Amino acid sequence: MTKIVTLLSLLVLLSGCALKHYPSSPSVSEVQKTTLDCPAVQKEIASQQQVQQQIDKTGEFSGLTVLGFIGDFGIGNGVAKSLAQKHADQRMIQLKQLEKTKCSATLPG
Repeated sequence: MTKIVTLLSLLVLLSGCALKHYPSSPSVSEVQKTTLDCPAVQKEIASQQQVQQQIDKTGEFSGLTVLGFIGDFGIGNGVAKSLAQKHADQRMIQLKQLEKTKCSATLPG
């Protein structure tokens, strides 16, 4: 009986929670927009690409995927991944726009 209560308590605790932790991607700040030069922007783009790869890697199937599915049918992990990807995409768009502005003299074309 104790095992059943413990299992049910654990399931309730896990329901609605993302078990996987995705990296965050804050928006490009006004300070970054004004202070970053072309090489710094390109470094930020490379860093953001690594964040996006980490989101993909974290989203791969694992034991936490199974636990997340048992706890809330995977909704918490799915929402967390979706938000992480959305913010990463938004930051990459901002960085690419900043790159056009800051690196226009150095880009071929």
